Amino acid sequence: MADDDTARDAVGVAPGPAPAPGVVQVAVVGTGLIGGSVLLRLRDAGLDVAGWDPDPATRLRAREQGVHCPDSLDDAVVGRAVVFLCGPLPTLPDTLLRVAEVADEGCVLTDVGSTKAALAAFAEAHGLDHRFVPGHPMAGAARAGLTSADPSMFDEAAWVLCPAPAGMPAFRRLAALVTEVFRARVVPMSPPEHDSVVALSSHLPHLLAGALAGTVHRSDLRDAVLGLADGSFRDGTRVAGGPPERTTNMLSANRDQVRDHLASVSSFVDELATRCGPVTPRRSPPGSARAGRPGPP
Repeated sequence: MADDDTARDAVGVAPGPAPAPGVVQVAVVGTGLIGGSVLLRLRDAGLDVAGWDPDPATRLRAREQGVHCPDSLDDAVVGRAVVFLCGPLPTLPDTLLRVAEVADEGCVLTDVGSTKAALAAFAEAHGLDHRFVPGHPMAGAARAGLTSADPSMFDEAAWVLCPAPAGMPAFRRLAALVTEVFRARVVPMSPPEHDSVVALSSHLPHLLAGALAGTVHRSDLRDAVLGLADGSFRDGTRVAGGPPERTTNMLSANRDQVRDHLASVSSFVDELATRCGPVTPRRSPPGSARAGRPGPP
């Protein structure tokens, strides 16, 4: 395919074991929903891709899908031109250092985490900002794991890249891969701008969905609400069904931005409540104990 050839030429191959002519060597570290989707898309595009996951069962699943998945992280990343870091947010700093130590100096490193400022600052502090390009594909699902991976997930999706000034050559190489292989739209942003935008567009909706679902769960009307709930409730709470650990990591890593935007949303909700008028006292149903109780003299 001509587009894939363009990406291969643009990305280049770092020094290391010689690959087949014209084939980019890529590794994916962490093969859950997003990492697995990246892995399978690279496989389908005909690139030389290796995956690695800390879970042996997940590595076995990757092999069953025709992907090279060694037991050693070092074996997965050595000699690769590009490495995607796709593990949980709290693991990314240590994984970045480990991979940077093993991979060739010319290897482009990137991640797919949903917050960028802290990891970008970490990379700069460790002298890696010339080769690490923070990234975030704006795609996903409430499901988790390699079994839920979808190689078409990134088609026409926005893929944010946050290069440092020293990382522009690495950015150009990575952007070619993202556009030509994943068919995504590269959106350059600074890490702080990214974190502020996704706090409002992605992280806060998770919080609000959880708040709505949690309110119903605590309500005496829960069974009746769930019995009548249809599209509006389902759409409003869909992301609350995602893996709790993933949501917690995301909100914790971007807590300041989320709190700022939550204050704005709370203020807006207060305005709406005021426009609805004063709260009418709830009347007890006829025949209830409260209804039969005499009022104060």
